Amino acid sequence: MAKKILVVDDEENICKLYKEELEEMGFEVTTVPDGSSALAAIEKSRYDLVTLDMRMKGMDGIETLRKMKERDANLPVIISSAYEEYKNDFGSWASDAYIVKSADTAALRDTVKKILG
Repeated sequence: MAKKILVVDDEENICKLYKEELEEMGFEVTTVPDGSSALAAIEKSRYDLVTLDMRMKGMDGIETLRKMKERDANLPVIISSAYEEYKNDFGSWASDAYIVKSADTAALRDTVKKILG
């Protein structure tokens, strides 16, 4: 059975891009537009990995990450942000990896391979 990845991003193009790339790698991918939807998704289903945007409407990525880790401390989370400055934010340290968003998904693919094998 394919490993499941949850992509949390308010940019539809990023969701489509990540979904296509990760499905090509053999993963089952669900996309949601915000933190609240992400938390609802992990209540309903078990995911092997989450990619998480930082700047979203409503709950930001740091708060979403904290709530996800409260529910499941072992859930691997990759922060995916267009903003490099979040890398130094103490709240993002709970993530397993940090990638800067780009149309080139090599960093995403490599990081997912490293975490999920």
